[in-house]
Amino acid sequence: MNKSNMRVLTVIIIMFFFVLQVYAAELTPAKGDIFPDITLSKTEKASEKEYLGLSGKGPFRISQIKAELLILEIFSMYCPYCQKEAPIVNELYQIINKREDLRNKIRIIGVGAGNNPFEVDVFRNQYNIQFPLFSDESYSVHKSVGEVRTPHFFVIKKTGDKKNTIIYSKVGSIQDPKQFLDMILEESGMK
Repeated sequence: MNKSNMRVLTVIIIMFFFVLQVYAAELTPAKGDIFPDITLSKTEKASEKEYLGLSGKGPFRISQIKAELLILEIFSMYCPYCQKEAPIVNELYQIINKREDLRNKIRIIGVGAGNNPFEVDVFRNQYNIQFPLFSDESYSVHKSVGEVRTPHFFVIKKTGDKKNTIIYSKVGSIQDPKQFLDMILEESGMK
C-alpha cells in the first residue's frame, strides 16, 4: 500500500470513530428524557433493601426504588476519576442523610460498568461507600444508557406514573456536593 492510500485509510478510520462517538452521545439519555427502567441485580444486604424501600428477593427495577429523586452514578473501579470522585459522592450521601427533610426522599446508587461483584466490593471497601453499589459485569445497564464515560451522573425524578424523568445527566465530577444538591433540588422543584 502506497503512502497516499495509507493516508486515505487513516482519515477514513478517524472519521469512522468520530461518527461512532457522536452516535453514542446521541444514545445517552439527556435532561428531560425518560430514563429506562433498568433492572439491577438483587441485594442481599437488609440495610440496602431498607434504604431502597425494596421487599422480596431477586432482581428489581429502578422504578421499584422508594424515592422522589434517584442519583445514579455509572462508575468503574478502574476509572481514576471515579476513584477521585468517591469521597465527594460519600460527602453528598452524608449531607442528604443528615437532612431530615431529604433523608427519605433522595437515594443514591452506583452501577459498576463492566465490574463483577468482587470488583464492586473492592471499590466499596477501598472508598468506604455507604450507599448501594451494583455490578454490571455484562455492561447491560451501561449499554442501555448509551455507553457513557465514567463517572456519569444521572438524577432521576420519580413520579407517581412510574415515569423516571431525567433532570440531570452529565459525565465528570459533581464538584461541590452542597452546590450539586442545591441545584438538583431546584431542578426537581423540591426546593
